[in-house]
Amino acid sequence: MPYRTQSLVRGAAFIVLGELCFATMGVCIRLVSTELDNEMIVFARNLLGLALLLPWLAHRGFGNLATRLPALHLLRAVAGVSAMYCFFYAIAVMPLAEAMLLKLTAPIFMPVIAVLWLHERVTPALALALGIGFAGVAVILDPSFADGRISVSPAALIGLLGGILAALAKVTVRRLSRSEPPTRIVFYFALIAAAISAVPLLWSWQTPSLPAALGLVGVAIAATLGQLALTRGLSLAPASSMGVFGYSAVVFGAAYGWLLWAEPLTPGTMLGTLLIALAGLLAARSTRRPGLVGRQAAPVAGRGL
Repeated sequence: MPYRTQSLVRGAAFIVLGELCFATMGVCIRLVSTELDNEMIVFARNLLGLALLLPWLAHRGFGNLATRLPALHLLRAVAGVSAMYCFFYAIAVMPLAEAMLLKLTAPIFMPVIAVLWLHERVTPALALALGIGFAGVAVILDPSFADGRISVSPAALIGLLGGILAALAKVTVRRLSRSEPPTRIVFYFALIAAAISAVPLLWSWQTPSLPAALGLVGVAIAATLGQLALTRGLSLAPASSMGVFGYSAVVFGAAYGWLLWAEPLTPGTMLGTLLIALAGLLAARSTRRPGLVGRQAAPVAGRGL
């Protein structure tokens, strides 16, 4: 097998493995959400995730952690943690496949934010991708019309907001990566995210039972393994070639939802998945830039939360 083909196959395998980890994280979140509030789950994910990442950070070398971009690090952390709150809430109350799909809307919103903030150019291919992507979002939201009013599920809107916030976080990473090394970006996100998510516990602390505590550990382990697998996958092959495999998260989410909670996979979810996947691929190909893939080879730059 040619080396390039071998790299693509290995990269795809790591991407699929990463998305399986994130779907497994979703299962753990769904299970512990029956006992613990969203604030506790987000805090545990960030604190335990920081603890699990410390060995990786130490191995890479902390180096010089001094930064001249504290505001951007703070923006990235606030957007990322806010996306976690939205996404974890959606997982707790929505069919798992739909919640995973709403998480994957971030690539659709990234070009919009990049155009407005980083002044990147809108190509005809990008405009087409955005149109297809927003059509997919509309299918997933499944609005109803009654008495001249449009009604959309609040949980779906919160999940969609999570996708927008995740896109903002990732565009901020793109801006930071112009001058900040990956280790520094990872360190500040993990540290600030843990600190931010600790604040709500001042009034909403809950002592988890042993099963819930084990579930929280499962959330952190699955999320960290997912980040590392995505990192490895993106280091082996271009992100534009790997994008389609990221949507395996919907397949895994649908399988988990059907096996554990008898959740059906609706035609709307399947159509929305196809449209959003197509839009994500077109957007990735129309906005790729030399050197960007290399800078994405860090857990913080992956699609995972």
